[in-house]
Amino acid sequence: MKKPILPLMYTFCLLVVGMLLAATPANNTGYQVGDKARDFKLKNVDGKMLSMADYKDAKGFIVTFTCNTCPYSVAYEDRIIALHNKYAPKGYPVIAINPNDVTASPKDSYADMQQRAKDKKFPFAYLYDETQEITRAYGATRTPHLYIVQKQKDNTYKVAYIGTIDDNSRDASKVEKKYAEAALDELVANKAVSQPNTKAIGCTIKWREA
Repeated sequence: MKKPILPLMYTFCLLVVGMLLAATPANNTGYQVGDKARDFKLKNVDGKMLSMADYKDAKGFIVTFTCNTCPYSVAYEDRIIALHNKYAPKGYPVIAINPNDVTASPKDSYADMQQRAKDKKFPFAYLYDETQEITRAYGATRTPHLYIVQKQKDNTYKVAYIGTIDDNSRDASKVEKKYAEAALDELVANKAVSQPNTKAIGCTIKWREA
């Protein structure tokens, strides 16, 4: 006797959805603007462990989840360097974090990070979130994904902006709205960020298998 087709298809769909959900962290578990962001201690490309607390004079940070392999991340590298060069002297340096699992994305290995940082002469720290714990805590889902945090009087870090760098990932010469720069200019001027959320555009993060 043949088994009914519909129940079998229903069971199969449930299994597929279950596997997808297990591989993809919930988007509502990360930080929102106004939340306190945790510090971290991750391995930099120079071999040293680094945290935000190590920057004694910083007023905040441009925490950027990015990687070696995503075309969007590569397209934004020069703009991330420019952000650091412009705002690090004003107290807001870039800290880049590679969130990708090396098994899922072999070219995002620590050795490849070191080579990429050398080739591009990154003027900022490039850290490896090997366990993906920090990526999950922040709620990053794309590369690149920016979190601008502002240091508070009690030495905690408040999220001031989450999203993308600007409105044209493909062509820097055609950018009309520089969202990250606008947010940083307001923070430097001790003003509230007028547009604290934008949609991050990029590749999905390569998560470790559960």
